[in-house]
Amino acid sequence: MSNTMKKLGLIALTAITAVFFSTLSMAADEAEALPPSDLEVVKADTLGELLKNVEERRVVESKLHTQREAEFRRDRANQAKLLDDAKAQRRREEQRSDRLETKFEENEILIGERQEQLDRRLGSLRELFGVLQQVAGDTRGLFEASIISIEYPNRGEWLGELAKKMGTSTKLATINEMETLWFELQREMTESSKVVRFPAQITMLNGDQISTDVIRIGSFAIVADGNYVQFDPDSGALVELARQPSARYTNTISDLEAAAPNEIVEMGIDPTRGSLLRLLISADTWGDRIGSAFGGISKGECWLPFCDGQGGVPGSVIILVGILGVLLATERLITLTLVGAKVNSQKKSSTPSSDNPLGRVLKVYEDNKDVDVETLELKLGEAMLIETPGLTRNITLIQVISVVAPLLGLLGTVIGMITTFQAITLFGTGDPKTMAGGISQALVTTVLGLVVAIPTTLLHAIVSSRSRSVIHVIEEQSAGIIAEHAEQSGQALG
Repeated sequence: MSNTMKKLGLIALTAITAVFFSTLSMAADEAEALPPSDLEVVKADTLGELLKNVEERRVVESKLHTQREAEFRRDRANQAKLLDDAKAQRRREEQRSDRLETKFEENEILIGERQEQLDRRLGSLRELFGVLQQVAGDTRGLFEASIISIEYPNRGEWLGELAKKMGTSTKLATINEMETLWFELQREMTESSKVVRFPAQITMLNGDQISTDVIRIGSFAIVADGNYVQFDPDSGALVELARQPSARYTNTISDLEAAAPNEIVEMGIDPTRGSLLRLLISADTWGDRIGSAFGGISKGECWLPFCDGQGGVPGSVIILVGILGVLLATERLITLTLVGAKVNSQKKSSTPSSDNPLGRVLKVYEDNKDVDVETLELKLGEAMLIETPGLTRNITLIQVISVVAPLLGLLGTVIGMITTFQAITLFGTGDPKTMAGGISQALVTTVLGLVVAIPTTLLHAIVSSRSRSVIHVIEEQSAGIIAEHAEQSGQALG
């Protein structure tokens, strides 16, 4: 019996110890909330001390539970108060929303009444302000593109603000604004009839800006230092033209700049306010059509010069052939003119000179006076044959060039038409620009061929006539010498 009691006591002691240590582990987590004075290290050496410590710990746990319950009740009261406050706030917001909805409906009714009242009071003024808005917008575009804005800048900004203001239904134009609009329109019309000189800045093609006096001819043109300048609406500045129009128009600028006040002079102006001027400077010149001497080499299209012109390779060949023909004809014309002058001088002199063909033929006669007539005739004929090639040199080549040039032009025409039909085959006839290159080549080569053929034909006729005249003089003198020698020989035999 005693052993059984001992076993039961050990089991109870083990259970109590386990409960104690589990309690200690739970209390350790909650011990952080206690002040340091409540935390103590408890040691037990006997079962009695352990039982005592367990009882004391139970008291501590009871205090902790009581404290947690108090905190929970306090927090629950706070949460209930917050819930009541939130419900009260929601009721107040709902009441405020009802008031705002009622006010919104009242304001809508009031706005409708006031708008109807405004419409009745405006009456025909609404149409007036609509026209005023349209006029302000159109005038702004007119001023921004007008060269008069160089002298009177920043006019478009005010008009833009006025047009924007007229676009609203809550703002009306004042009498002062309407008078200002009328004044600007009147000033634009007045200034468009004046020729005014004033200082301005011009932006050059390289980006530099120069200050100089410019002359504005109404709203049609602006000139400076003998050249036309262009007004750029985007930047509101004067810019240098990439190329000036023909001398027919630029020559009138110097007359205008040198004119006295109130003097009437002729002046080339652009009634379209810049459109015709841009077309004039963008139109192809003969330099563009013919090309430059180094254009083909620089562009890498061919090794011949003038390949950058509209005539292409055929046009380049025609130009080179024409230059060669003109050079040959010029050389022949100068040479034959000098030779003809020396031959005419030799006709008047009895002393043969070796610096001209006639003198050299006469010298042959002087060296062969003692021979018979047949021999002398052969000697003079040989001398004339020697002189003839020098007098007729390159004349045939000039004639060939005058004949070949129009044929080359015809060849270029055919090539240009082939190019045109190829463009039509590829791209159709919708865009004329695709056919412009071939047509330009066809026409330009035809013109170049005729331009080369006409002067070379005339030069060939002149040079050939000069050569024949010199040869005729030599033949005439040779025939006279032979006749005179034959007469002298007959008298000697008689």
